Amino acid sequence: MTVPYSKIGRWFAELLLVFVGVYGAFWLNNFQQRQQEAKRRDQILAALEQKVSEELQSVRSQGTIQKQEAAEFQRALNAGEMPALRALAYAPDYSPTDIATLLQAGGVELLSAKTLIALRESESLLRGSLSRLLHYEKLSDGLIAPNLGQDTAFFYDPATKKLRKQFEFYVRAGATAETYFRDMEKMQQQLLDQIQIERQRR
Repeated sequence: MTVPYSKIGRWFAELLLVFVGVYGAFWLNNFQQRQQEAKRRDQILAALEQKVSEELQSVRSQGTIQKQEAAEFQRALNAGEMPALRALAYAPDYSPTDIATLLQAGGVELLSAKTLIALRESESLLRGSLSRLLHYEKLSDGLIAPNLGQDTAFFYDPATKKLRKQFEFYVRAGATAETYFRDMEKMQQQLLDQIQIERQRR
């Protein structure tokens, strides 16, 4: 029995309609998923941009203060004025969980390799520098803080007007902190630039 061409044409049209419908649904689903990913990516980048901008401003402010204090202390020390020591306390606005949370929220899959590398380099610098600063803070807690009520001769040799050997780390701590803030400002600016470049990329 021969199948009429009209019936074949109808079957073909129905098959084509099903194919177009399935393909259309698949395309729409992919399109919506891409839109959601793009929105999520921009949310992550916006949050990163705000956080890094705030950290950069904080680093600049603290770095300026640290540089001025270190320069004044060194000037007074060189002039033989035996400037007073203070307990060292470093509390930078840094939390390793903040970046990790954003990355776990989809950042690893959605951000470019350049941005991820910049984030990891920034975090690596933070961790390394903070470990050195916290070492000096620990020395300060043990040697300076408990003795702030002592007279100048406790910290300085009156004959030379130089810091006694056990307190010489105080000058190194100031220089380390100054370097830390300078390096962090540079690194955070580079990270911010990379984030802004990626936000502009579509």
